[in-house]
Amino acid sequence: MGEAIAFYTIAAFVLGFAVMVVSTKDTVHSVLFLVLDFLAVAALYVLLGAEFLAAIQVLVYAGGIVVLYLFVVMLVNLKGFPEENRDPHRRTKLGLGLAAAVVVELGAILAYDYARPVPQLADAAIPVVGNTEEVGWLLYTSYLIPFEIASMLLLVAMIGAIVLAKREL
Repeated sequence: MGEAIAFYTIAAFVLGFAVMVVSTKDTVHSVLFLVLDFLAVAALYVLLGAEFLAAIQVLVYAGGIVVLYLFVVMLVNLKGFPEENRDPHRRTKLGLGLAAAVVVELGAILAYDYARPVPQLADAAIPVVGNTEEVGWLLYTSYLIPFEIASMLLLVAMIGAIVLAKREL
């Protein structure tokens, strides 16, 4: 009974903070409500017995990602006029070519994944014990492709933040 009350209370906080993220007019306050929302989700993870995910939620999302969001919010002047997006040094054809290469590579990975037989998770026993070891085993065996795609997306976001922060002298 006590766990159910705690779960519904924390879930109400998660929903309330999420509504505040999208309804507040000040972008800095929106990011701060996002931090509170991530911390409430971490509390839910602790309540459900996934301490490793709770620690990752606090370190990666409430720490790193929100700092990146604050950096972008502080860097970009949202109250100013939008700038013209015409850069004479833009290499559109190179970007389209690289994007096409990534799409072809992802298609080849998916075709290879469907072509080879993969043992079902129920058939193969996980040779580790514990929550953290099990997450690591599954992440680097069954969910390797989504993990790599997420890492590529984070790399692109980081490069985009560096390009935005770089100023021409």
